Amino acid sequence: MKLYKNITFGLMALALGGSIASCSDFLDEELTTQQNTEYFDTEEGIDQLAVGMYYNLRFHFGKEWAYATTNYGTDEFTVGGDGSNKVWNNYDGSFQSQIVAANSNTTMAESLWDNMYIGINNANLLLSKITPDSYTGANKKTYMGEAYFLRGFNYLKLVSQYGGVPLKLEPSDVPLREFTRSSAEATVEQVISDLKNAYDMLPETASLTGKMTKDAAAHFLAKAYLFRASEINDSWNSATKDKDLTEALRLAKEVIAHHQLAKNFSELWNYTEPDGPNEQLDEIILSAQFSSDKSSEGANGNPCHLYFLSVYNNLPQMKRDLAGGREYQRLRTSYYMYNVYDMVNDSRFWKSFKTKYAVNNPKKDSGYQLGDLGVMYVINRPGDTRFDGVQLTEKITDNKTGKKIPTVFVAYPKDRNSANDEALYDDVTRFASLNKYIDGSREALGDMQGHRDGILARVGETYLIAAEVLIRQNQYNDALFYINKLRQRAAYKSGEDRSAYCDGGASYNENALGWKNDGVNSYYTENSYYESNNIAETTAATNLDITDIHNLPAEDEAIIAKLGYSSDYDRMMCLLLNERSRELCGEFHRWVDLARTKTLVARVKAFNQEAAPNIEERHLLRPIPQTYLDAIQKDGHALTPEEKKAEQNPGY
Repeated sequence: MKLYKNITFGLMALALGGSIASCSDFLDEELTTQQNTEYFDTEEGIDQLAVGMYYNLRFHFGKEWAYATTNYGTDEFTVGGDGSNKVWNNYDGSFQSQIVAANSNTTMAESLWDNMYIGINNANLLLSKITPDSYTGANKKTYMGEAYFLRGFNYLKLVSQYGGVPLKLEPSDVPLREFTRSSAEATVEQVISDLKNAYDMLPETASLTGKMTKDAAAHFLAKAYLFRASEINDSWNSATKDKDLTEALRLAKEVIAHHQLAKNFSELWNYTEPDGPNEQLDEIILSAQFSSDKSSEGANGNPCHLYFLSVYNNLPQMKRDLAGGREYQRLRTSYYMYNVYDMVNDSRFWKSFKTKYAVNNPKKDSGYQLGDLGVMYVINRPGDTRFDGVQLTEKITDNKTGKKIPTVFVAYPKDRNSANDEALYDDVTRFASLNKYIDGSREALGDMQGHRDGILARVGETYLIAAEVLIRQNQYNDALFYINKLRQRAAYKSGEDRSAYCDGGASYNENALGWKNDGVNSYYTENSYYESNNIAETTAATNLDITDIHNLPAEDEAIIAKLGYSSDYDRMMCLLLNERSRELCGEFHRWVDLARTKTLVARVKAFNQEAAPNIEERHLLRPIPQTYLDAIQKDGHALTPEEKKAEQNPGY
């Protein structure tokens, strides 16, 4: 049984209590229902408040802020054919404390800020209601652990984006206007305190899929310690760094001992139906729960299936379908992502990116039929002389059918001979699409709300947390142990079909609108591994183990050389960040990882040509939202321009 079945009722309770508010106007709204916050003094009200808090976890997948605040403006992705949120990628003059919307899809400067404080205020309310006199229910300890977790989780998100923020630790029953930013040091201390409380109070196992556990608290507590020990805090973290790293490693090891990696990396993304096997994997520590049950969908489903897809519907013999997805083309895969993998030996690229589509709209007398290979992306390497251009039409033959492939895109045609040459496609709508969110289980082609759960933490990342801690402790060979565990899974196994491919498009069903009537289905169960690498078919095992820190894989050495690193520490941290790309690409971690390690500017300048001219050190922090600065007061009066500047991050 999944948690989402109860979320809607919890949200009703929240609405009745009027507890949803932003930091700029806590509880500053009119109560229009017959019930009020006294409902939360009852056991039923507390039960619903505890369940309703989980809705806040959906925020991280709920709209375009999911990628705008996490994946834009990094090395992994840049802007595709739709620039609704390009301000978050390009760091141009429009990226300020007040963002002018390009359209209704633009993420505002305050979107993340306000929604994190909504969760914080709800957690505060629950903690205030669970007192010895008011609540003696059997779930008291768990509810307190969940409230502490959510508050610590949200403050970790805030401090990772903004630095120090206002600390609000009590619920409000009257409008409040006076707030002062705490330091980053104090904010992180609060995060650690809350997550330690959650760690002590949460159960070791979940009663329902998606419930918070001790391991979820341990994972994020390890991340909090690692964040405090990161370079962005070096001006004040010297006294805590050694102990933080020791504790982060202990917690990471504990979580790793309790969870198994999925045997095959593709299992994580092989979404076949809502609540299917891939959503129950032991590797998943915590996920935001979504559902195909309309009664529990709430305001939003999971729309992340929209954002990473390139356009295919206007290509020859093709049209849009459920399996291929609705292409919002917000995030265009960068050439850094193409080149960071060992394309021959590392399966993760071929299991993370979609490179083939089946013909789903054959023209009469064209010679093509449903299921033929219709679109192929060749992700080759510089120096490949096989191809004359970036787009080829009916020039390459499908070895299976003998038919010419209607459309082929080539990453590196023969006149592009350097990895430093971006070799960008002529059309920014064409790129190999990340497949981790594809959702064919929707009912209609136009449906924006998907049903897939959103992974917030998985043990694959926990291994990399342990590795990073060991690198920071100068224990490089020990760090390789954890990195190699992931690389061993990523290597091809003996007998494995290297061309095999799956994604969530397989979750289409015969009752879905638009499928049953005409059989449209672009899902193709192969990738372009052999066509891209131009090697003979093989089922031999591969070996990705790294054994010498002074002789790293060629793709890592190339990136290290481009970034100009030479010390063992810098080289190993570069390897770690590259490995995080290979393992966690698109999973909404990247901006924070680069900002906290203070590698954001260098990597963006090297690998994101739209952002490179504009990025500066000030962009390691986000601007404090203007809506907040305009709403708060000091000594009963609105802030002066000088006082607002004092509350703002430098450079905004």
